[in-house]
Amino acid sequence: MANLVAVLAGITVLLAVVIYYQRGANLLELLGRVYASVLHVQLIVDFFVLVFGVILTVWPKGGAVALAAFREGVRQPMYWLIGLTAVIVFLVAVVLPYFTFGDDYKMMKQICFDVTMLAALVFGVLAASISIHEEIEGRTAVTLMSKPVTRRQFLIGKYLGIFLASLSLTLFIGWFMNWVLLVQPTLNPMDDAVDPLVAQSQGALIPWAVRLATPDSFLLIKGATLWLGDSIANGLGTLLGFGKVMVLVALASALATRMPLITNLLICVFVFALGHLAPVLRRVSTELRNQNPDNTALSLVNFLTQTLETLTPALEFFDMGPAIIRDTPIEFSAFAQYVGSAAVYGVVYTIIALLFGLILFEDRDLA
Repeated sequence: MANLVAVLAGITVLLAVVIYYQRGANLLELLGRVYASVLHVQLIVDFFVLVFGVILTVWPKGGAVALAAFREGVRQPMYWLIGLTAVIVFLVAVVLPYFTFGDDYKMMKQICFDVTMLAALVFGVLAASISIHEEIEGRTAVTLMSKPVTRRQFLIGKYLGIFLASLSLTLFIGWFMNWVLLVQPTLNPMDDAVDPLVAQSQGALIPWAVRLATPDSFLLIKGATLWLGDSIANGLGTLLGFGKVMVLVALASALATRMPLITNLLICVFVFALGHLAPVLRRVSTELRNQNPDNTALSLVNFLTQTLETLTPALEFFDMGPAIIRDTPIEFSAFAQYVGSAAVYGVVYTIIALLFGLILFEDRDLA
């Protein structure tokens, strides 16, 4: 303990000396970003501590199942392997040339958001498919039911724990993505690296930093404010993509009550593909039917595509790509409202999937 205190004291003194001799330099702004990034990590950890504290208080039995599922997910090597793979992809994406004539930054940013979503999606679907099905088939669920824990508490608690583990993976990968997006323009200064959403977020926060800062501390507070602006803008995009994770993890949890891993994965991949293709197929079939209104076959195809679009979640609503590659900048407030509406859409489909899972699990023989 004494050694730890000594190390922390030494780091504090070193930072104080650096700040004293570098007043007015760009280093202060960088130190502000570093401080804000460390605080960012601490707030992520505090968030999950607070969430589980509230869940265990309000819903003790289900919360205990959720906490156990969360710990099981975070301790799995798969969790860390997927996270490390995402980080490696980010590092490769920074130095990889895309030959887009000035839009390399946009291409890299879209890759980063897609990788962040896919990492959490792969982990969440695998964890739900393995954990829930193995506990049911291994008769561990019977022990839980004798506590007594109801089937509803078991399934929803399992989903909630895996959902929060996937969210933690998304948030930590998103933290690293902030640094990657900050470093890339320095490695490729010829690229157009202006992000309208980030610029609007930072522009709204800088006046508050000016009011709070003194002349000596302005650059330090400015650096922290810039990191906050990055985190808010990029965080909205990350949470938008996380809507896919929320829906498909709920589907995987529901199917895991009846189906083994391989079957569950195949159905989730099928739904993932249909969720992106169904709206496109419906639009194409509608155009063809309008061009040939007397064609009965096209009317039937249009009816089938509309049915598929209704039954499957429209996962294209959670894509960040259109907001990145568009030529005209999008208003930050409009984008925030869209993320909120997409989140409501995802919650509705999540509830439907979990209700379907409860129906499947209700008459499942556990003995």
